[in-house]
Amino acid sequence: MGASERDAPLFIGVMSGTSLDGLDVVLAALPQRGPEVLHARTYEFSPGLRDELHALCSARLVDLEHFAAVDVALGDEIGSRVLELLAATGVRPRQVSAIGSHGQTIRHIPRRTVNPFTLQIGDPNRIAERTGIMVVADFRRRDVAAGGEGAPLVPAFHEAVLAGSVPRAIVNIGGMANVTLLEARNTHRKRHVGGFDTGPGNVLIDSWTTRHLGTPMDEGGRWADQGLVDAELLNVMLADPWFAAPPPKSTGREHFDARWLTERLEHLDRTIPPASVAATLTELTARTIADAITELAIFPAKEVLVCGGGRHNDLLMKRIAAAMPDKIVCPTDSVGVDGDWLEGLAFAWLAQQRLAGRAGNVPDVTGAGGYRVLGGIFAAGPLPDQKRT
Repeated sequence: MGASERDAPLFIGVMSGTSLDGLDVVLAALPQRGPEVLHARTYEFSPGLRDELHALCSARLVDLEHFAAVDVALGDEIGSRVLELLAATGVRPRQVSAIGSHGQTIRHIPRRTVNPFTLQIGDPNRIAERTGIMVVADFRRRDVAAGGEGAPLVPAFHEAVLAGSVPRAIVNIGGMANVTLLEARNTHRKRHVGGFDTGPGNVLIDSWTTRHLGTPMDEGGRWADQGLVDAELLNVMLADPWFAAPPPKSTGREHFDARWLTERLEHLDRTIPPASVAATLTELTARTIADAITELAIFPAKEVLVCGGGRHNDLLMKRIAAAMPDKIVCPTDSVGVDGDWLEGLAFAWLAQQRLAGRAGNVPDVTGAGGYRVLGGIFAAGPLPDQKRT
């Protein structure tokens, strides 16, 4: 670790997205000039835990006792993985200012007519107890309480780290996909930041691949590349009113899941080869991302920087670029930011924002009634013995 990194505060960001492909744990130095990833790793969930989380995300009704037990189990898992990462780096827990833990989203219904909500689990009390490090968690619910979507939360971080000399769109492709729209840095007035979810990212592709190939993802898009895009199916999927709805908007498995796809396949009076369904799902993700940037954008972007697991899907990246031939499409890695760790890094940054009493949301993005300090603080423990007063 260099001198500048030793002097900068250290934070850990932990992220588990809708793909449920593991825990991203990022150790970062957060100096004033910008974040530096010191060490990062994706950990597979312990045997059985991924299945438990997937069941909770998919179930219509949930047993309360089972829900609470999985909340605790995920908190313990996060704490253990943080300690494992620190042991690998030689950094002691007391050197870390805080852990920013996103947790796992189980339900996200911010536009419910009565009592809108979002819910993430992974008990932060267990994380603090296990690691001895302060934890900042529950980032989304304050924004929802202020009338917002609670998502996406990364645009403020994108603006701080990725704004450039030309207008940019930052696309994160996880289970769901979202876009951040950034004006150029050389504007003298306050720059506008926009953003919203664009729809399914990897979630439908992964689900279909698991069902037919028994693998968790279509590696590189090679299976989908063997099929043909089915225009009728694509149009049936694009007809979902969610895609045409104006921002602010966010979504999750509650809307785009295996049932959603099954309903649309049943709408057709013929059978489509599985590889062609995969090709059409890949095209759906590419098309909805491109439409969001070109049709819903508040200003034209010249560069499109892609992060998240979806950027490893070569076919998906080609289809995104083909849908926007007038723009430069490339991974965030091309501007020096590793796209695998961007979201984990964002939650480390959001934890720092919380401790500094600074806002973590962008009201124009989420629709909240104003800027809000996000996240609850869970103190490091245990405390040394103290005399009663």
